Amino acid sequence: MGLRALLDLPAPAKLNLFLHVVGRRADGYHLLQSVFVLIDWVDALHLERRDDGRLQRHDLGLALPADDLCLRAARALQRASGSALGADISIDKRVPWGAGLGGGSSDAATTLLGLNRLWGLAWPRERLLTLAATLGADVPFFVGGRNAVVEGVGERLTPIELPRAWYAVVKPASPLSTAAVFSSRLVGRSVEADIVTGSFADAIAPGAVADEWVCKLMSGHGRNDLQAAAEDRCDEVAQAAAWLHARCGNSRMTGSGSAVFARVGTGDQPEAAFPTEALPPGWEGRMCRSLTRHPLADWAG
Repeated sequence: MGLRALLDLPAPAKLNLFLHVVGRRADGYHLLQSVFVLIDWVDALHLERRDDGRLQRHDLGLALPADDLCLRAARALQRASGSALGADISIDKRVPWGAGLGGGSSDAATTLLGLNRLWGLAWPRERLLTLAATLGADVPFFVGGRNAVVEGVGERLTPIELPRAWYAVVKPASPLSTAAVFSSRLVGRSVEADIVTGSFADAIAPGAVADEWVCKLMSGHGRNDLQAAAEDRCDEVAQAAAWLHARCGNSRMTGSGSAVFARVGTGDQPEAAFPTEALPPGWEGRMCRSLTRHPLADWAG
């Protein structure tokens, strides 16, 4: 009869160690250069097979939009594969939304990887990646399963090896819309300085440990080109960045959301405990450790 359920499937968040806006396509989509790193702040998904073909989502915590990215991913896979099976998709939402941490995209990727196994499809990773690219710019990264240089509109992935590191991550109360940030007049104003021409992936040897290169980008040579636009729309982004910088000596916004992070060590333990008691009301924060691979990386060939 095959599998009936897959429980406690992790959907990890990500950080953009830097994010450079390097151009814009004729269709309006911005071209990016970034390094994405997986972290251990995760949502949990439970998938139960349905034989009637119906797809239903159940919220175990925070209520999600009625037609979220997980349901869209499940419908896309069902349609592309021709499967007559359905699923109940239950989500324990822990990664804050509107944060730039990729939580919704990660949930969609875990849905694709999980249903690929639950429905017995055995699709290879490349086929799942093609489908993932139709769902959102960050979804292919999570299906790819590795920390990566990310270019284009998010579809060009070059896996890299990064030593595990600790990051203090803070999400202020206000969320941010990706569309609103990218539409800002401030996006790309600082694009000229410190951009590596051509592909970032060409700047490192394939499979090389890129920590020294990433540290250089973290220490002033890299940046988030969307941060000024985000701060223009949301004072709390600037407040969170200043709050974290005062305590950790560095800070940067991740992605196009309102969360900021600071690198706080590379050893077995972070260099300092997270000052949870000092967080302003409504803010979320935690100490996160990077992952070397997605927990479900081996679920696609």
